[in-house]
Amino acid sequence: MFKNDAYHPDHFSCTHCGKELTAEARELKGELYCLPCHDKMGVPICGACRRPIEGRVVNALGKQWHVEHFVCAKCEKPFLGHRHYEKKGLAYCETHYNQLFGDVCYNCSHVIEGDVVSALNKAWCVHCFSCSTCNSKLTLRNKFVEFDMKPVCKRCYEKFPLELKKRLKKLSELAARKAQPKSVGLNSA
Repeated sequence: MFKNDAYHPDHFSCTHCGKELTAEARELKGELYCLPCHDKMGVPICGACRRPIEGRVVNALGKQWHVEHFVCAKCEKPFLGHRHYEKKGLAYCETHYNQLFGDVCYNCSHVIEGDVVSALNKAWCVHCFSCSTCNSKLTLRNKFVEFDMKPVCKRCYEKFPLELKKRLKKLSELAARKAQPKSVGLNSA
């Protein structure tokens, strides 16, 4: 029996080489082939189901796939031509790639989809990167100061008490000195 059809054993043979077929027989365009003959015909084999692909083929991750078998490694929904993201040999939809591997916004704690602002050793959504005092939107072109690990625009910084600005400047200089490599003195003999 093969696909609900009954065969005499001597009639259940490869169309190409005549060898008696086993359960690993492959069908192509209504003809039956043994696995070696089928593989020689150059028909792609799906990376998921290991069956021949006779229709549209998706080439990704170094393999070939039936369109409906090329799916997100997390939600298992087919990409069906939509963009996929690769990580460690697996494919992910944008949502799950970002959830698993994306940057999380320091302000809103959501995975950042789209552009990322990297400032103050943190990641921010473009729309979340703003002055922590007046909430005016900032870009990396704006001048801002770090205060309490958050950005403060120049206008708000100018309103800080003079004593606070002096302490912030001193802390900034101290941090800059610690970041500089120490020079090693050599004694000559």
